[in-house]
Amino acid sequence: MARRALKLASWTSMALAASGFYLYRNKYLDLNDFGAVRVGRAVATTAVISYDYLTSLRSVPYGSEEYLQLRSKVHLRSARRLCELCCANRGTFIKVGQHLGALDYLLPEEYTSTLKVLHSQAPQSSMQEVRQVIREDLGKEIHDLFMSFDDAPLGAASLAQVHKAVLHDGRTVAVKVQHPKVQAQSSKDILLMEALVLAVKQLFPEFEFMWLVDEAKKNLPLELDFLNEGRNAEKVAQMLKHFDFLKVPQIYWELSTKRVLLMEFVDGGQVNDRDYMERNKIDVNEISRHLGKMYSEMIFVNGFVHCDPHPGNVLVRKCPGTGKVEIVLLDHGLYQVLTEEFRLDYCHLWQSLIWTDMKSVKKYSQRLGAGDLYPLFTCMLTARSWDSVNRGIGQTPVTATERKTDSKQVNKQDSEIRNNAANYLPQISRLLSLVPRQMLLIFKTNDLLRGIEAALGTRASATSFLNMSRCCIKALAAHKKKNTHSFFRRAQISLSEAFNLWQINLHELVLRVKGLRLASWVLALLCWLLPAPH
Repeated sequence: MARRALKLASWTSMALAASGFYLYRNKYLDLNDFGAVRVGRAVATTAVISYDYLTSLRSVPYGSEEYLQLRSKVHLRSARRLCELCCANRGTFIKVGQHLGALDYLLPEEYTSTLKVLHSQAPQSSMQEVRQVIREDLGKEIHDLFMSFDDAPLGAASLAQVHKAVLHDGRTVAVKVQHPKVQAQSSKDILLMEALVLAVKQLFPEFEFMWLVDEAKKNLPLELDFLNEGRNAEKVAQMLKHFDFLKVPQIYWELSTKRVLLMEFVDGGQVNDRDYMERNKIDVNEISRHLGKMYSEMIFVNGFVHCDPHPGNVLVRKCPGTGKVEIVLLDHGLYQVLTEEFRLDYCHLWQSLIWTDMKSVKKYSQRLGAGDLYPLFTCMLTARSWDSVNRGIGQTPVTATERKTDSKQVNKQDSEIRNNAANYLPQISRLLSLVPRQMLLIFKTNDLLRGIEAALGTRASATSFLNMSRCCIKALAAHKKKNTHSFFRRAQISLSEAFNLWQINLHELVLRVKGLRLASWVLALLCWLLPAPH
């Protein structure tokens, strides 16, 4: 009897092993579907990274040259391990990794440069899985809904991928389809991250990263609801309709669900693709100005901010009908809604920074939660050194000549900021745990926009800061008018607003004249030094 039971158990084990091997080889079974595998991988990676930091830096004097070099190597090893974990566990892990990779001036460069690759290494669902999601959500097969449907996705992200298709009425559309397993895994992944961050906190009390888990916990459910994304797209299109350079693809609600989003197909080049812009004769400085206007309006005037402007979500093109340059804004899943109190304090802070009113800079930084870390807070916000903040971040324009001759200084300052991010990591993590949750996505948005500026080769000039100041003036005036019923007081506020805007226009004109005069002097000097051949 025992021999028979043993024989039966052996045959059963062999059959199960063979079935498992067949399912795995044919991609019907994925080890990532097993919670134990994902948890074990995450726990092991966290343990190895923590052990590396605890042991590698122990015997080296803190702050020495050897310490800094060794710390950089530990950062790089840890960043690579973290990146491998994100790629292996996919979904929520990639989303959080992308978020960290966007914080260019807040985290050490070893982490941000390593984790940036996650934007191009997102998982891709098979066509079988895409058909399954569409069948479950729309109740029909792909061939019943579309005249044609491209099997190869236009792009794959951490939570979904987009396919180009043609409806039976001839309209070309983009079909965003959620990865089928993300929804089920996301809540468990966030709980796992929360437990791991708490464990790391016990080993390294000076580091506060619970803000990262809190943000994921709040934002992921919204990003996984594509109907919410569609509503955001329509809201921002209506809100910024006065910008004729902005294009937001139309949503087709009749074929959209929580996991499938159908929208107008809009072609274009990525906003950081200088070659595309040169081929299509698109002025990079014009694009940079348009982005600045658009985001200043979102943040200061409306308090409704698109918080994922990485290059894959911002396209540029020349409108086929008019030939005018357009910015196409995609992926509207992640928005930050600013409270009125936060928005107004943020307006006051930027105005104080632009006009170098350091007493008000301190006051409004502290109102935004920075406390005694307000100098670090303003450096993180502006990506400038404290010395630059004190001298004034928007006092002088950047001419074409200065862009060429001052590049070494810019690189030096950029390197200084990145080094400070590594040196002040405990203070930065403490600050991120103190500021309002709304500020975290603003930091991310600022860093992504700065990354686009760096890729385009444009630099924040006095004009861009003056555009921000215009939005601040309008927002603060609108708030004052809303809170008064006196006709005389409203007229007074309107007059003051018009005068302040006139001052900015005059200041901008003076800066342009100075820039033109400088350019003419340089040209005259060159002509004198290099006379034309006879």
